[in-house]
Amino acid sequence: MNKSSVMEFILAGLTNKAELRIPLFVLFLLVYITTVISNMSIITLIIMDRHLHKPMYLFLSNLSLVDFTYSSSVTPKMLRDFLSKTRTISFIGCALQMYFFGSFVTTEGLLLAVMAYDRYVAICSPLLYTTHMSDMLCLQMVIAVYFVGLGTALVHTVLTFHLNFCKSNVIDHFFCDIPPLYKISSSDVSINSVVLITLGGLVTVSCLLLILISYANIVLAILKIQSIQGRYKTFNTCASHITAVSIFYGTVFFMYLRPSSSYAPQQDKVTSVFYSILIPMLNPLIYSLRNSEVKKALISFFKYFKV
Repeated sequence: MNKSSVMEFILAGLTNKAELRIPLFVLFLLVYITTVISNMSIITLIIMDRHLHKPMYLFLSNLSLVDFTYSSSVTPKMLRDFLSKTRTISFIGCALQMYFFGSFVTTEGLLLAVMAYDRYVAICSPLLYTTHMSDMLCLQMVIAVYFVGLGTALVHTVLTFHLNFCKSNVIDHFFCDIPPLYKISSSDVSINSVVLITLGGLVTVSCLLLILISYANIVLAILKIQSIQGRYKTFNTCASHITAVSIFYGTVFFMYLRPSSSYAPQQDKVTSVFYSILIPMLNPLIYSLRNSEVKKALISFFKYFKV
């Protein structure tokens, strides 16, 4: 346990301007409702449509579950704080929020890497796809990414909440995240920063290497296709994944894999809104709009229920 006497923290929130609180509440409430509906719809669609019972969609359904979960660890509390005069969170509540958010953000990064490998096998070894991506192997991959995500977040949460917080209990953020907690700690956070960059960097770089190697082989395979139409069709199967990877890893690199001395509260709040609230809403939209099989399943679903 933390040796300091802090029993609760005060979240500074996204803005101190009272006139913006209601408009922002309405905006983010709509975003959160869209996030919940779209991600739950993707999961339901994949479960119900037997044509989507493939490895790619097993990973996609878990991506939607992860998006829903880590958004839900942050957004409801933020929405309540827009309407509340006191924006407090208990010491335990703060630790739990950081743990669940960190767990599922890490899991998302790992899932995106596994999905890149799945696309590599599907395009480069199509005849051996069902052999290489067996149901058992896919299940083991999903279990592994959750295990690594939960374990990595546990390390960061334990190290963070063993710090002293005698200097202040006001977190200049709208949720309990690592950089703003380091800022208010009265302890030396150099070891924590090294662990954060080393462990986070190890996971992130490993994922990116898998993604880059997979796509390097995919590009080589696409270049061997004679027709332009064939190349476009093959590349289009990866377009939604490439978009999701670019958005997710761009913000993660900016947010975490840099020295804590470069932390800028207002700038990082905007970045945090993007990856903690907007990305979970965007991912299902990206996959439903750019994936032909998902679009076909949606059309069939609407026709069946006469929506």
